[in-house]
Amino acid sequence: MTLRVNDRIQIEDWELVEQFVQSGGPGGQNVNKVATAVELRFEAERSPNLPAPVKTRLRRLAGRRWTREGALLIKVDETRHQARNRAIARDRLVELIRQALEKPKRRVPTKVSLNQKRKRREAKRQRGEVKSLRGKVDPD
Repeated sequence: MTLRVNDRIQIEDWELVEQFVQSGGPGGQNVNKVATAVELRFEAERSPNLPAPVKTRLRRLAGRRWTREGALLIKVDETRHQARNRAIARDRLVELIRQALEKPKRRVPTKVSLNQKRKRREAKRQRGEVKSLRGKVDPD
């Protein structure tokens, strides 16, 4: 079953590895018997479906979830149901890739206006005058 990110990008099954592990937290004796938490591993670096700029942005967005091998790890243990945790993990992966697809706007630096430069110099001059008046007073 392939994951559809958008019209052009689909993630194939071979790119995803799901591993079910025991979940921590409350749940009684059942929590020690059932592996409901899911670790979803997406081989992003080897993925032929993602363009290089998207991979770079995905790596930055992933942060600590990115491995040295170039895989993205998503761990979900929110519910006690394996199927729901699996669906949540897949949704998070798709959302992360969609965020990486958005190309950030290029920042255009603005110039300081001449009036602002003049005001800054005037304020510096006034502050300098105040400071110059400080000091020892001549008794004469």
